[in-house]
Amino acid sequence: MKRTSLALLLVAAATVTLSGCATSWVVDSDVKSFSSLSTVPPGATYRFERLPSQQADTARQDSLEAMAAAALEKVGLRRDDAKPQYSAQIGARVTAGLSPWADPWLFDGPWGYGYGGGYGYYGRRGYGGWYGGPAFFPPAANPWYEREVSIVLREAGTNRVVYETRARNDGPYNVSAAILPVMFQAALQGFPNPPQGERRVNIDLATAKTPAAK
Repeated sequence: MKRTSLALLLVAAATVTLSGCATSWVVDSDVKSFSSLSTVPPGATYRFERLPSQQADTARQDSLEAMAAAALEKVGLRRDDAKPQYSAQIGARVTAGLSPWADPWLFDGPWGYGYGGGYGYYGRRGYGGWYGGPAFFPPAANPWYEREVSIVLREAGTNRVVYETRARNDGPYNVSAAILPVMFQAALQGFPNPPQGERRVNIDLATAKTPAAK
């Protein structure tokens, strides 16, 4: 009972915090980048490159590339499929699983009721979303979503990787369509000379109302 009470108090506190800021929501991403670039020519161009697995779902990849293109434009890179100076390969993964605040006595914990299924991203038992593997649907009242986006830039002609970056985010809200574009922006923070090591990047997402938990 103590575990359940603690979980409910933590979820309630998070809900109050978000609802108290109806027009402002900060997306926090853990970002790690690697760069061999010192400068980028003004008006530098790029085109997207797709892996064979990404070519199988054109609609999804089109959507992700539109998100990434907006972030790339913010750092001065312009899409030009005819005369690119760089190629950009992007990726995104969203996996739903059980909230870390869920009571282990009730939800698939070491002593609770098992739900079966496979393992989602990061090794948790959960339902695989975009680019995730199939598993079970977690209890509706205890979801947790883990997201990752990545961008790899290669020099056209040599195919040499000149920039690699990843951003990770997790939370209880099933609003990846709003969060992923912000994560691409976070992944490019500091381009082309990002700080060394992993860092936290917070970006305020302007929204009319706080997204409802699902």
